Amino acid sequence: MKAVGAKPSVLFVCVHNAGRSQMAAAFVTHLMGGRIEVRSAGSAPAESINPAAVAAMREVGIDMSAEIPKVLTPEAVQESDVVITMGCGDTCPIFPGKRYEDWELDDPAGRGVEAVRPIRDEILARVEALIAELVPAGESQEPVEEMRARRGDASAS
Repeated sequence: MKAVGAKPSVLFVCVHNAGRSQMAAAFVTHLMGGRIEVRSAGSAPAESINPAAVAAMREVGIDMSAEIPKVLTPEAVQESDVVITMGCGDTCPIFPGKRYEDWELDDPAGRGVEAVRPIRDEILARVEALIAELVPAGESQEPVEEMRARRGDASAS
């Protein structure tokens, strides 16, 4: 159990750590500015980040072009309070006392930016809900509405 006031930590895991988990980690990092410790990893990491995912995130003002896929380790799981899996099946080690969630999301691998946008938007909605559970209201760095306005759908909620 974390000490009172300790920063929560989240690990996002997908197969290649090149799209979904990277986008989720980038959203949390961007919105929370360090108030949540964020990790991402893959059970079979790709050689590079999905360029369509990078382009889709750039549309909402987040640059994840410098990220590199990382291999999933038991230590990364053990050091995280919440482990979010995204289509990696049973490859994630299970440790007692951790919160596990599986987010069923389409895989952006091999798709263009048009197909990645709805995946990105679904990830943002799930990240918003996760943040609301982990930190007090009003502590995000950039309001989500500003990101939505930047991509042209400020009316979406």
